[in-house]
Amino acid sequence: MRRGEARRDSGWALEVFDKAPFVTLSMVRPDATPYGIPLNMVRKGESAFYFHCAAEGEKMDCLICNPTVSLSAVSRCMPKFEEAKNNFTEYYHSATAIGKAEIVTDDAEKIEALRLICERFLPRYIDHFDKAVAGSLDHTTVVRITLTQPPVGKSKP
Repeated sequence: MRRGEARRDSGWALEVFDKAPFVTLSMVRPDATPYGIPLNMVRKGESAFYFHCAAEGEKMDCLICNPTVSLSAVSRCMPKFEEAKNNFTEYYHSATAIGKAEIVTDDAEKIEALRLICERFLPRYIDHFDKAVAGSLDHTTVVRITLTQPPVGKSKP
């Protein structure tokens, strides 16, 4: 670890994920090349993350081929020039985690995950949730990522 960095516990790392506007999902394509994409995700409990997507596409190809994924997030990023030290630096809060992705097939779990996503990212429109989900549930894919090890957080003040 570099000077000035601090390793943080898993609870702190989960808070970074909760505060980050996007979480980058990193996967492996069927041809073994890397693929990463920032997504709106929501966390439930200590070890589950959810996102929604179309039933077909590059994400789904990757997840079907290899469900092991990596998550990363930054909830604070502040580049700074420290005049007293004549030094360029960056203050940040970051977190990473490893997990296994699964397509959610249970409608009750899909609805719960979609509600959590709506409550996090569009809370002022929650009154429209039931009608919207009734019209889109059948063609919306929800993916659950279950962490396979505790997340890791790092920060520089």
